[in-house]
Amino acid sequence: MDIVYVSLQRRDRGAVPPTEASEVVGILWAHARPGDALQHVTARSQDDRVDLLLYLLTRRGADGPSDPVASAHTLISRGHRASPLLSGRYHPPASPNTC
Repeated sequence: MDIVYVSLQRRDRGAVPPTEASEVVGILWAHARPGDALQHVTARSQDDRVDLLLYLLTRRGADGPSDPVASAHTLISRGHRASPLLSGRYHPPASPNTC
């Protein structure tokens, strides 16, 4: 299992809604696809960001091992584009090449 830590930076600092972490987790599950290999997600909200741990099934195919950072970025980007909550509350995720 691969574990990827990601933070999404909040557009505006302020009070954190009590259900925010569970909403973010729900959004990621709603937009996950089988190819993402997502097994589990945890989230913790802060004043300026939400911290995520994504647990991904390690895959070893004919092309070699999977890239868990790229998989996590694809999933979070998909959720960010599709969810008004994520796109309205957080900046888009940084490219995995700049992390």
